[in-house]
Amino acid sequence: MRTWAISNQKGGVGKTTTAVSLAGLLSNRGESVLLVDLDPHGSMTAHFGYDPDDISPSVYDLFHDSMDSGDIPMLLRETGVKNISLLPASTALATLDRQLGSRHGKGLVVRNATRALSSRFDTVCIDCPPMLGVLMVNALAACDELLVPVQTEFLAIKGLERMLHTLEMIQRSRRAILPYRVVPTMFDRRTRESVEALRELRERYGDAVWDGAIPVDTRFRDASRQGVPLTVSYPWSRGSQAYRKLLESLLEGEATAAEAVGHD
Repeated sequence: MRTWAISNQKGGVGKTTTAVSLAGLLSNRGESVLLVDLDPHGSMTAHFGYDPDDISPSVYDLFHDSMDSGDIPMLLRETGVKNISLLPASTALATLDRQLGSRHGKGLVVRNATRALSSRFDTVCIDCPPMLGVLMVNALAACDELLVPVQTEFLAIKGLERMLHTLEMIQRSRRAILPYRVVPTMFDRRTRESVEALRELRERYGDAVWDGAIPVDTRFRDASRQGVPLTVSYPWSRGSQAYRKLLESLLEGEATAAEAVGHD
């Protein structure tokens, strides 16, 4: 089972869209996908027609001592999309940092939960909140690779700097390198700012930046309104084709890494 966390310490850069779109593509390949919503705003949860203000149970319940691994499947919700399940967010997640304090093991809750579900899913995609706290720490501790969507504008690049600083801290605590991929999003080749921001991303971060870009596409809004991934509802739209190329790149990187390990 592979686990991807989708995170950036700036909102509105395409984190939920990236997670949902990749899930749609993987489901089309016959893979079983778990989407985990760790954002108290619950955008992913709302995308699939659930209300994060009153949903229960939710991922919030994972952080209660009374829950054991056998109870975790009870938290899963259907999405209406074949092969995709959801572990939904509750707005109560916003209170966790204050509630948990210095409780031992609080940073490994999501990792332990997804491992308990490893026999049921091929891929886990974790949608993260845009702020550093116990939820982001959980996501980074649980994942095999970090995807960082970055809107192609200069303010969003500042958010990337903060995210990579957080990643450095997490890597020191994990005592291991966490691979990451920067995913340029909302690219509009008609605007100078978008073109120059993409150029700066590539110059500053080099090979860490995916060599494609997710374009502006009004179909994203249509798919969200329908409550399905764009890659399912409009598979040949510009946005879907871009995410298909991203997935191919991620899977190629995964295969290359596995081959390198096999040669060691």
